[in-house]
Amino acid sequence: MAVKIVETSMRDGHQSLMATRMTTKDILSIIPDLDKAGFHALEVWGGATFDACLRFLDEDPWERLREIKKLAPNTKLQMLFRGQNILGYRHYPDDIVDKFVQKSIENGIDIIRIFDALNDIRNLKSAVDATKKYGGHCQIALSYTTSPVHTIEYYVNLAKEVEAMGADSLCIKDMAGILLPDDAYNLISQLKKNTKLPINLHGHATAGIMQATYIKAIEAGVDIIDTALSPLSGGTSQVATESFHYILKNTIHDPKLNIEILNEAASKLTVIKDKALKDGILNPKALTTNPSILLYQVPGGMLSNLMGQLREQNLMDDYEKVLKEVPIVRKDLGYPPLVTPISQMVGTQALMNVISSSPYKIVSKEIKEYLHGLYGKAPAKVNSLLLSKIIGKDKVIDYRPADDLQPEFENLKKKYEGFAQSDEDLLSIALFGKVAIAFLEKKYNQKPKPKQEIYAFSVTIGGETK
Repeated sequence: MAVKIVETSMRDGHQSLMATRMTTKDILSIIPDLDKAGFHALEVWGGATFDACLRFLDEDPWERLREIKKLAPNTKLQMLFRGQNILGYRHYPDDIVDKFVQKSIENGIDIIRIFDALNDIRNLKSAVDATKKYGGHCQIALSYTTSPVHTIEYYVNLAKEVEAMGADSLCIKDMAGILLPDDAYNLISQLKKNTKLPINLHGHATAGIMQATYIKAIEAGVDIIDTALSPLSGGTSQVATESFHYILKNTIHDPKLNIEILNEAASKLTVIKDKALKDGILNPKALTTNPSILLYQVPGGMLSNLMGQLREQNLMDDYEKVLKEVPIVRKDLGYPPLVTPISQMVGTQALMNVISSSPYKIVSKEIKEYLHGLYGKAPAKVNSLLLSKIIGKDKVIDYRPADDLQPEFENLKKKYEGFAQSDEDLLSIALFGKVAIAFLEKKYNQKPKPKQEIYAFSVTIGGETK
C-alpha cells in the first residue's frame, strides 16, 4: 500500500522552527512546486498562522489562503483547527465555529484536521458537524501523550467515538515527538483492527526518533504521514520529506513524489531559512535533537515560544529548569496533552514556578479557568491540594463549556457595520479582537464608528497578550 504524504513546511514547519514568520510572499514562491510534487495534501493554514499574519506580518490570513488556492489546483489544502477554540485561545460560540468552518472551506480548505487539547470529544462536535455540513473532509486528531491514563485502550476507545461522530479520517497527533517505534506499531495495529478510518500519523523530529517511529507505523499499516521539506525539517519540526522519498522509493509504500521538483522547492526554501537564521527569527537551538523531550514531552511550537519568552526576559540560563518543571505542572493538572492552548498555559506556569519563590505563588487566569473546567474535562484527577489552593470551593463545571456561550456573529455584524467589509473580517475580529481591529484599520484606512464598543477578548500566554 502506497503511503500518502502531507507536506507541512508551509504551516507546522515554520511554526515549529521560526515562530510562524514566513510571509505570504515567501510561501507563494514555494507553493507551485509543492503542488506538482505529488502530495496527498499541503498543510498551509491554521495553528498560529492566522495570529502571526495579523499580529506580526501585517497580512490578511484569508487573502493568503485564497492566493495559495490559486497556485495549488492539483493538491488538497489542509488546515489545523482547535475544535471549539478554532484558531484562538478560548472557546467560541457554536455560531462562530460554524461560520469559520464555512468560510475556511469557501476560501480554499479541503481537509480540516480538528482536535481538542484535552481529547474532550464534546469540544469537537460543533466543528465536526460544520465540516460535514459544508462538504469538507473531516479529519479528527487525537492528541498523543503518555501518562498512567493514556493507554492504547484509551486511544482505541476515543477512535471508536470519533468514527461514530462522522470523521472521514483519524490522525494521531504526536505534537512533542514522543511516540516510540514499538508503541507506534502497537497503537496503529490496534487502531486498524478497531476502526475503518484511514489513519494519519503526525509527529515531530525533536527527540530524534521519528523516522524510526514512522517506519514502524508504516509496517503497521498507517495510511498517511506528515513530513516537512528538508530546509524546515528536523529539530522541533517534522522529519524531512525528501528522506522519506528515498526510504520508501521502489517499495510497496512508495508515495511516488517528484524528487526533482522537491529539490527545486528546497533550494528556494533554503534561501528563506538562511535569512531567518541571519535575522534571528530561527533559533539554532530549535534545530537541535533533544532526546530529553521524551521526559519533558514539550512540543516543537511550545519549545520555540518558550525560548522566545526566556530570551526576552534574559532567562535562557533557566531553560533546563523550566523544562524539568513542565512535567510536574502537567501531572498536577491531570496529565493534559501538551498542545495549544494547554501547552502554552503549562509552559507559562512552569516558567512562573521557576522564577517565583514558591510553586503556584503566581497563577495565570487561564490555569484558573482550566481548573474550573472551562477548557473541558482533564484526562486524570487534578491535584486536590492545588485545586483547593487556587479555586477553593468554586464549582467545577461538568458539561461542555461552550454550552454557556451565547451566539456572537450577528452582534459582531451589527457592531462593525461599515467597518468590517466581509464575514471573514468579522471572524478575524471574533478570534483576535483588538489585534484584528488594528490590522483592519490599516488595511481599510478607517476606524470603527466611535459609538461602537470595540469587542476585545484577551488572554496572556507566554507574556504576550492575545
